[in-house]
Amino acid sequence: MKEYKEYVFGSLEPTLITREFVERLSNLKKVCHHFHLSLQSGCNEILKRMNRRYTIEEFEEGVALLRKAFPDVALTTDIIVGFPGETEEEFNITYKFLKKIKFYKTHIFKYSQRKGTRAAIMPNQIDGKVKEERSRKLIELSDENEMEYNKEYIGKKVEVLFEEEHEGYMKGHTTNYIVVKVKIENEEKLVKQLENTIKTVEIIDIDGVELVGKM
Repeated sequence: MKEYKEYVFGSLEPTLITREFVERLSNLKKVCHHFHLSLQSGCNEILKRMNRRYTIEEFEEGVALLRKAFPDVALTTDIIVGFPGETEEEFNITYKFLKKIKFYKTHIFKYSQRKGTRAAIMPNQIDGKVKEERSRKLIELSDENEMEYNKEYIGKKVEVLFEEEHEGYMKGHTTNYIVVKVKIENEEKLVKQLENTIKTVEIIDIDGVELVGKM
């Protein structure tokens, strides 16, 4: 059986996303249009305290380059809330930046002190309840963005690399690494026919974070 492989780029540093890098990347045929970019904060002052060597303006330029080269690109990122000294104003700057960029999904982490790190002894450590509330707000925003992104696929046809059967559905990924499932009524023969093949699927609905399609 012919084997299909595509590659996903994860945890890319924003400084790596240059025009030259994106142009070379766009010429590769086996790259998923899904990129995980390491942001950590949408506020420049927080980034400075984290000792990050990029700004949100530079990050936004990289996002624009990727979206121009890959119109269907799905972008994900990591955000840390409650970094020492993070004010309500700084958190709101991050929130507005995330709302502007509209990542497909944002992974939220609450800052926790790690012995031996510079941040662990910084003044103005953030209260746990505050971190919990800020985390909740960003998770809600991420869920909204993901749902909005998935809804845009309803009625469209996409290429899906089918990989496995699960509870009466054949599941696989699109070229931008979104999960799609198609009802197969547990037909063993059909499972073998679809497994490890690329098929065109029409998206008819969404189920949580997954797209539902039909052949």
